[in-house]
Amino acid sequence: MKTIHVTNAVGLVLGQDLTRVVPGEFKGVAFHKGHIIRSEDIPVMMNMGKDHVYILELGPGDVHENAAAEQLSLLSAGANIIQEQASEGKVKMLADTFGLLDIHIDKLLQINEMTGVALSTLHSGTLVNKDEVVATAKIIPLTLPQDTLDHIERICASEKIISIRPIPAKKAGLVVTGNEVFYGRIKDRFEEVIQKKVSDLGSCLSQTIFVPDDIEKVSAAIKELSRENDLVFVTGGMSVDPDDVTPLAVRQTGAEVIVYGSPVLPGAMFLFAYLNDTPILGIPACGMFSKITVLDVILPKVLIGDKITSRFIASLGHGGLCRTCSEGCHYPNCSFCK
Repeated sequence: MKTIHVTNAVGLVLGQDLTRVVPGEFKGVAFHKGHIIRSEDIPVMMNMGKDHVYILELGPGDVHENAAAEQLSLLSAGANIIQEQASEGKVKMLADTFGLLDIHIDKLLQINEMTGVALSTLHSGTLVNKDEVVATAKIIPLTLPQDTLDHIERICASEKIISIRPIPAKKAGLVVTGNEVFYGRIKDRFEEVIQKKVSDLGSCLSQTIFVPDDIEKVSAAIKELSRENDLVFVTGGMSVDPDDVTPLAVRQTGAEVIVYGSPVLPGAMFLFAYLNDTPILGIPACGMFSKITVLDVILPKVLIGDKITSRFIASLGHGGLCRTCSEGCHYPNCSFCK
C-alpha cells in the first residue's frame, strides 16, 4: 500500500477503513477497506479530516475482492439463481423461484479448500422460497489471484454447484383406510392434512376414496387412483397389528415396495412403492398429528421427479430424529433430515 492525496485517489482501492464521527449522532465506518474511491467521496473524506489515504495497488493478475466475488458467484451459480451486487467482497445469491435447492457438495468442498475464497450455502435438498438467500460468495483478502478464479472456472465447467429445481404442479389421489372411519365411528383427519401439504407445494388432491380394512378394497382403490393421478397417498393401517392390512394391500396391487419402515422419527412406519412408475406413499398415523414427518422430506422430491431409493431413505437416519422443539416448530430451519 502507499499514501496518496485524496484528490488523486479516484478509481483507486482504499486500503483502510475510514471512520466518521459526528458528536452525538454517529460513529462508525463511512468507507470500508476495499472501497473503490469515487469523485463524490472526496469532499466527504476531506470533511472527515482525511486529506491522505492508504491505497491498495493491484498487482499483475490481481482481482479486486468485489469483482472476484462476482466472478465466484457467476461461476458457481446454476439454474434459477440470481446475484445481488457485490459489497465488501461478498455477493448474496438468491432463489429466483420456489423449489428444491441442489448443491454439488464435492465441488463445493473443492472450492472451499482453496485459499482466499468462501462459498457458503444452505443444505442441499432444502425447500426454498423465491428471493430467499441460498448462498453467499465471499472473498477473504482484498484481492484474489486470477489464477484462483481460473481454477474455479475449471471446477464448475462440467456442472454448476448451486441450482434450484422448480416443483411442478401435479395431481394426487388419496386412499383413506380404516373401519373406524369408513363406518363413521370417528371423523377422518387425514384428508385435511394431506390436502394442505400437497397444496402448499403447488399441487392438488384430486380425489379421496374411503375404504374399510379390506385388502381387496384397499388394493382396488390404489389401482383406480394410480390410473388418474401422478401419485397416490394411502393413510391408516400402516402398523404391524393383525388388522392393519395396508402394506399387504399395496403389495397386492403389484407395486414394487421400495421401503416399509424408515429411520426417521416421526415416520418410522412409512411405506414407499412404485406401481407402474406411479409413486405410492403409505402414511403412518404420525402424519395426522405431527406437524413435520418423513413425508415433508420425501414429498418435494417425489413431485420433482426424483427416483426414491432404499439407500436414500436409509441416509435420512443421520439427522432423522425430530427434536420436537418446545417453543414451536422451525422446520426447515433446523437439523431434521439435514
